[in-house]
Amino acid sequence: MKKDIHPEYNRVVFHDLSSDFKFLTRSTATSKDTIEWEDGNTYPVIKLEVSSASHPFYTGKKGMVRTAGRVERFNKKYKRS
Repeated sequence: MKKDIHPEYNRVVFHDLSSDFKFLTRSTATSKDTIEWEDGNTYPVIKLEVSSASHPFYTGKKGMVRTAGRVERFNKKYKRS
């Protein structure tokens, strides 16, 4: 392998903002924001809108749909006469 062409692979905390779920893993993603984890160490934190803790497929709950009304508007606009 060539040297100095691969990104660094470090520990990172991912934070799901909608469910306040956090998990520590390794990733090449980086962030200037940091968080102190349960082990007392400080890690970069990547903020997410959706993860397995909040996604309707994994939770079995129907979440709020941001696109509500789009289908109705489309049908109204392009309704056949």
